[in-house]
Amino acid sequence: MEQPARKFTVNDKMTLEPNVICVPLVATINRCNYSTENTDLKAVVAAKIPVMQERVKSFRKKHGETKVGEITVDMMYGGMRGMKGLVTETSVLDPEEGIRFRGYSIPECQKVLPKAPGGEEPLPEGLYWLLLTGDIPTQAQVAAVSKELANRADLPPHVVNMLNNFPSHLHPMAQFSAAITALNSESNFAKAYSEGVKKTTYWEYCFEDSLNLIAKLPTVAATIYRNLYRDGTSIGAIDSEKDWSANFTAMLGYDDPQFTELMRLYLTIHSYKIEVLMWLTKLRKEVGDDISEENLKEFIWKTLKSGQVVPGYGHAVLRKTDPRYTCQREFALKHLPDDKLFKLVAKIYNIVPPILTELGKVKNPWPNVDAHSGVLLQYYGMTEMSYYTVLFGVSRALGCLASLIWDRALGLPIERPKSMSTEGLEGMVGSAKAA
Repeated sequence: MEQPARKFTVNDKMTLEPNVICVPLVATINRCNYSTENTDLKAVVAAKIPVMQERVKSFRKKHGETKVGEITVDMMYGGMRGMKGLVTETSVLDPEEGIRFRGYSIPECQKVLPKAPGGEEPLPEGLYWLLLTGDIPTQAQVAAVSKELANRADLPPHVVNMLNNFPSHLHPMAQFSAAITALNSESNFAKAYSEGVKKTTYWEYCFEDSLNLIAKLPTVAATIYRNLYRDGTSIGAIDSEKDWSANFTAMLGYDDPQFTELMRLYLTIHSYKIEVLMWLTKLRKEVGDDISEENLKEFIWKTLKSGQVVPGYGHAVLRKTDPRYTCQREFALKHLPDDKLFKLVAKIYNIVPPILTELGKVKNPWPNVDAHSGVLLQYYGMTEMSYYTVLFGVSRALGCLASLIWDRALGLPIERPKSMSTEGLEGMVGSAKAA
C-alpha cells in the first residue's frame, strides 16, 4: 500500500512533467515522492527499471539527433568543464544550489531522509535508497538496508591477511584501493559474466556486488585505521542492530555519539580533503588562533600575491556557498561553537569572499565543501590527515555504485569521447575559418 502523497509548495518557476518524479528547480520545497512499504530494495529497483528503460528508449527515438550544446577548444583543454557529455540519473550539480540527489538539495535531504533514533543527521542508507529509486525511504526501509549491510560486512580471510601484512609506510588510500581490487574474488558479476549471462540481467549482479562492496568498505577502512594508528587492535564485531555509520565509528574505535552523528553527515555529503587543513595549520602556526580580522586580511593578501591560492574557495560549477560547507558549519555551530579552529574557519569565511571578489579573477569567491573538511574530525580526535581520503572513498561509493547499477540497467556503454591532438585541432579550426 502506497503512502499518501505529501503536500509540497513550489516557486512558480518550478515545472513538473508527466510521469517525472518531482524534480525541483528551486530550493524551497516540501517533498512528495515517498516510497512504498516494500523493504526489499532490489525488488523496488527492479520494478522501476522497465519503466525507465521505456522512457529512455522513447526519448532517444524522438530526440536522438537533437543537439544539446556546443564544444569549444577551451573546453577540450580545460578538462571538458561545462561540456554536456554524460547521462547521470542519480544526481545533478546545480550552479546555484549545489548538488541535487534525485532532485533533492542537501538541505532537503537533511530534512526528509530518515534519521537514527535520537539523531538529527540523515542516515547514508537513506541516501542510497533515494539514489537508486528516486523515492524518500521509510524508516523501515532504511533499517532493512542497515541490517543488510551489517550482514554483508565481513571480509574474506585473504583480504584481512593482505591488509594486516601491508607495510606501515604504505599510504592508507593505496591500501584501501588494493583491498577493493582484491575483493574481486567475491564478485557476483565477474562470475556471471564469465558464464555468459544475458546483458539484461547484468544490473542484478551489479546490484549484489555494489551492496556487498558498500557493506565491506567500512570494515576495510577501519582495519587500515587500526593497523596504522591503533597498534593493530581489533575492529571488533559487526552489530546487526546498528546502522552503517554507527558500525563504522565503533570499528574505528570512537564511542562518542556526536562523532557518529558527524560520520552520518559526512558519509551523506561525501567530503574530505586535507589541503585546507594543512593550510589552516600553517596559518595558525604563523599567526596564532586569535588573529585580528585586519591581520588575517594581510595574511590572505600575502598568500594571493605570492601566487598561491586560498584552498577551499571557488568551485568549477557552483556560484554560491557550497551547501555541503553550510551543513558542516551548522553542525559546528550546534556542537562546537567555541572551538578555536572552527572560529578561525568562520573568520576566514567572512574575509576571503570579498577579497577574492576584489581580486576579480575568481568566478566563485565562496567556500566549497573543502573549506570546512577536517575541522570537525580534528575536534573529535581523528587527527590523522592522510587517512581522510579513505573516508572520502567510503562515502563516494554510495553515489558511484548507485550510478553504476543504473548504467547496467539502461545498458549504457563505456564512454568513448573522441580525442584529438593540438595539430588536429589547429587543422580543424583552420578549415572551419576557411569555410
